[in-house]
Amino acid sequence: MYLTTGQAAKVIGVSIPTVERFLASGLIIGAGTSGRQVFPLETAQSMASRPLAPLAALPGPEIPVLRVDVAEQVDDDDRQWIGFGTALNHTQLLLALRGSWRCDPNRVAASKILPVTLGGFVVAVLTTLGNPVSDNGGRYARHSFPHARLPGYITDLCHPVNATVPDPSDTEGLTYTPMLLGTRLPSVSGGPIAYVPTGTAARGNAPGQKEL
Repeated sequence: MYLTTGQAAKVIGVSIPTVERFLASGLIIGAGTSGRQVFPLETAQSMASRPLAPLAALPGPEIPVLRVDVAEQVDDDDRQWIGFGTALNHTQLLLALRGSWRCDPNRVAASKILPVTLGGFVVAVLTTLGNPVSDNGGRYARHSFPHARLPGYITDLCHPVNATVPDPSDTEGLTYTPMLLGTRLPSVSGGPIAYVPTGTAARGNAPGQKEL
């Protein structure tokens, strides 16, 4: 059974443009068109019941969250894509996600974990965020994390299973990737990086914030 994008948005609790981004990213297996885009009911129901990310189980007082859009091609020297899309292979996706972002690079590096969300759902996780590099743009500098690893990402939001295998030496990736992928992680920010309280702060935090 299929839903229209408007019906799917109501079931999941997001906006219609967000549903369209899910479809464009390739994360909705079995989606189709019948004069207009249609969304599998099973997937919408699965996404609606998805738990929030277990923030209280994460280390440190906060976690940075990279909020991305659907992958699009760019004319950069070191990458062909920016954003998230299931058609990208592991290497392309890592290059598309590890920068360049306006953020506090030291704040991001200190966390050691960077969940990546599309429409408020964790679709990937980056680790090994030390030694960031700046483009020297002054106040509006963008920062990259050239040593970042990609220990996990999903290709299906109905049944979110890690599409890669973390490096055995990546402690953070092995520990936190399984508990984050496919969960809902609402965040609010004026830029690509949001900072969400974790640990004891998260226990009393009722975000009430959706990335739409």
